Amino acid sequence: MMDSIKLLFEYVAIFFICYMLVYSTFLFLSVTVGTSVLYKQLQRRQMKNELQHDYYIPISIIVPAYNEDVTVVDTVISLLNSKYQLFEIIVVDDGSKDNTSQALIDYFELNPIERPIRKLIPCMPEEACYLGYRDNIQITLIRKKNGGKADSLNMGINASQFPYFICMDADSMLQDDALEKIIQPVLENRDVIACGGLINIANGVTIINGKVIKYKLPNNILIIMQALEYNRSFLASRIFWDQFNGNLIISGAFGLFRKDMVINVGGYDHDTLGEDMELVVKLHSFCRSHQIPYSIKYEPDAICWSQVPETMSDLIKQRRRWHLGLSQSLWKHRNLIVNPKSGIVGLTSYSYFLFYELLSPFIELFGLLTIMLAFSVNIINVQFMIIFYLIYAGFGAILSLTAFFARIHTQNLKLDLIDVLKVISLCLLENAGLRLVIAFVRMTSFFRYKKKKNHWGEITRQKMNIDL
Repeated sequence: MMDSIKLLFEYVAIFFICYMLVYSTFLFLSVTVGTSVLYKQLQRRQMKNELQHDYYIPISIIVPAYNEDVTVVDTVISLLNSKYQLFEIIVVDDGSKDNTSQALIDYFELNPIERPIRKLIPCMPEEACYLGYRDNIQITLIRKKNGGKADSLNMGINASQFPYFICMDADSMLQDDALEKIIQPVLENRDVIACGGLINIANGVTIINGKVIKYKLPNNILIIMQALEYNRSFLASRIFWDQFNGNLIISGAFGLFRKDMVINVGGYDHDTLGEDMELVVKLHSFCRSHQIPYSIKYEPDAICWSQVPETMSDLIKQRRRWHLGLSQSLWKHRNLIVNPKSGIVGLTSYSYFLFYELLSPFIELFGLLTIMLAFSVNIINVQFMIIFYLIYAGFGAILSLTAFFARIHTQNLKLDLIDVLKVISLCLLENAGLRLVIAFVRMTSFFRYKKKKNHWGEITRQKMNIDL
């Protein structure tokens, strides 16, 4: 009997080690490719000036907002600081209970107007529309009945005038060249139907006239660990998948889309918590099933600064929502993994998100529990497992630091010695500590997250350091 149990544990250990080795290999490739791309872009910027052109593709910028009176004015100010010359701003207030609309009306001197909106995509009805101008940029505010973030985005699409739109969160800020950068892939290739920008953590950052003048890591340990995670898991992996047209996620904080394609697929889905990922997967599925030439890009030079949770309770709520949204999107478009037309999207991207994002918390925690059980019955090589875990954690920490400092250097940001020491001292804790906590949270999202109709997944906002 003991021999059978020992054999079972050995098989589990082999599977778990292989699983972690494959994931570590992917992280290594992602960070290597991501760092290489960032430095190539830096060299290109240093060797020649950015191409100056008089031709601008008009863009509609849609900002959905719910109870965002603390940050929404700053977000619009950051948009007005853009170097881009042809865009409109549409803020959709989804039945806020605070002063979101009034803050915009007062600051930008918006006036009520009568404006019928053609509903190309179904959404809740508007209650009032306001219009104003600042530096020849049209600012539209639409107040509507509460319907959720996806519904607000659909309203913004319906109200937009231009062939491309950008969705961004009401707690985010764009750098002054972000619009020029994110539209560049479209200028180079008209098959591009969507493009994501780089999301940096705004907590502690000071921006004036669309430029970062002070980059200071806050004293909040949780924010610093999220910064490490963002650069390793989000920045590096998305640059990697971009090489194969395999990105399944464009962050809802900053993404560009071709309006006619989004209308063709029915807009944002009201029934999923991860409406941003669901739309991208839906675009992949639609274009491949209809054999439409397309490309979905990622542009790390297009930089958006967005706030992240500052408390563990807010982080837990955010990650549960993200993970449940991921599961809904993958389940809804599960045909991608079995459809031969899906190509690399189904074979690699979908498989990666299934086994190393959706199921990873179950696999990792199962492996950890198995090791603990094997240790309790004295059938595990403790020395080997400790060495393996330390190597894995150390390897992950090195990759995290590589991705983090590559971003800092290529974006010409400056860190003082104290911030450098903060990052180095916390990288092991993030990789070995926060990762396990997040894995447990993601696993429990299926059991403890109660879906709320029209739920926005709010987190506590802070006033942003921004000025005209």
